[in-house]
Amino acid sequence: MITNPNNGKFELLTLPYAEDALAPVISAETIRFHHGKHLQAYVNNLNAALPGTPLENLPLEEVVVKAEGGMRNNAGQTLNHNLYFLQFAPKPAKSAPSGLLAAAIDRDFGSVNNFMTEFVQKGVSLFGSGWVWLADDDQGKLQITQETNAGNPLQRGLHPLLTFDVWEHAYYLDYQNRRADHLKDLFTILDWTVIENRYAEVLK
Repeated sequence: MITNPNNGKFELLTLPYAEDALAPVISAETIRFHHGKHLQAYVNNLNAALPGTPLENLPLEEVVVKAEGGMRNNAGQTLNHNLYFLQFAPKPAKSAPSGLLAAAIDRDFGSVNNFMTEFVQKGVSLFGSGWVWLADDDQGKLQITQETNAGNPLQRGLHPLLTFDVWEHAYYLDYQNRRADHLKDLFTILDWTVIENRYAEVLK
């Protein structure tokens, strides 16, 4: 994922799949609104706010950590959505974790199934809008965090690995108020190869 600005501007993420590729879990209509309108607005707002500030031309991750107020919200939402959209695939290369990540999940949650159950529960119980994350610390220990609004584990000194969006615009067209069903179904399109690669980068 490219997180450095291009000529001082961040660009809308290009999806690596067609708009309808994740249906029925995420419909083409939801992709058009979620990616094409919501994410585009966050990118535009961020680009409008950065010029002339000390954060201009910094990588997106640094902006997320250092910015305040509206800029922090738009930077956070840009990074969060980039991580979110890039972890899915219509036919995931790997439908379950393996190797070091699987061992860490077993160690810290008891099993992959236990992790998935807790992850969904944390997503369901997050009041209002926000994100549920799998993140790790500098020792490689995994934890699930609930972040309201545009929050990102980077702001806690953690490394984000996996995230589900629990803002209503992420699922309401397809699932209405059935947030739990949506979160469970997201695991069917999650490509664990992406998450393993993120974990490997952290462990380097």
